[in-house]
Amino acid sequence: MNQINQNRNFMKAHFKELEGIESDQMKKLPQPPLEKTPEKGKKLIELISIEKIKLKKDNLVENIKNRKSRRNFTDQPLTLEELSFLLWASQGVKKVIKRFDKAYATLRTVPSAGARHPFETYILIHNVENLDAGIYRYLAIEHKLIFLRTLKDQKEKITEATMGQEFAGKCSAVFIWSCLPYRGEWRYNIASHKAMLLDAGHICQNLYLACEAIDAGTCAIAAYNQEKVDDIIQVDGKDEYSVYLAPVGKL
Repeated sequence: MNQINQNRNFMKAHFKELEGIESDQMKKLPQPPLEKTPEKGKKLIELISIEKIKLKKDNLVENIKNRKSRRNFTDQPLTLEELSFLLWASQGVKKVIKRFDKAYATLRTVPSAGARHPFETYILIHNVENLDAGIYRYLAIEHKLIFLRTLKDQKEKITEATMGQEFAGKCSAVFIWSCLPYRGEWRYNIASHKAMLLDAGHICQNLYLACEAIDAGTCAIAAYNQEKVDDIIQVDGKDEYSVYLAPVGKL
C-alpha cells in the first residue's frame, strides 16, 4: 500500500513546492543540449521533408474518428516517406529558438512543458524500404536518421523485452522514446517528472493520428522490461532511460 500511495502522490502537481527551490536554470547553470550529439562515423540518412510528403488520408476529423490501438499488421513495409512523416508528426522541429546566438529551445509538432522536449526517439527497424534492419535514432533538428547498430535476433529480443507482446516483433518499426530527465529538471526540478511523462502522451497520440493518415496502425506499450529495453537502445538507465514504446505496421 505504501508503494501505491507513493505512486498516487507522484501523479499530483508539485509546482507549489518549487517556491523554496532554486532550479539550475535560476542558478544560471548551462542548460543541457536540445538533442544528443550524433555519434561520429555513423551513417546518416536523409529524410523526406513534410512539404514533399503526400498523405493517403489527409483528413484530421476522419483520422481522429478512426484512431484505435492496432496490433495486427501486414507484411507490407513502411516506405521511407511514411517513416519520415511519422517521425516529423511525433517529434518534428518547426523552429529552433535562439538566445544570444545559442540554440535555447525547439518548437515542435507536440507540446512540452517549458519547451524542454526531454525525449530522444529510437527506431528499431524491422521492415522499412531501403533501410537495413537495426537500431536508429531520429535527429529531430536535422530531420535525419542516424544508424546506430545492428541487433542480432532483434525481433525475438524486442518481443521478450515487451513481456511477450508478439506484435512488437511482427511490425515494421518500433518507436522507442527515451527520456533525458535533466532537460526538464534543469528548469522545473522536482516538479519536472510528472510533466515529462505527460509530454510522452502528447508524442504518442500524434503518432496514432499520423498512422491513420498512411494506412498504418500502432499500439502504445507501457508494459515492458526496463532493463532489457534500455539495453536494446544502449542507455545507462539513470541519465537516460526508456519510457514508452509503440510498434507501427501497415494495415
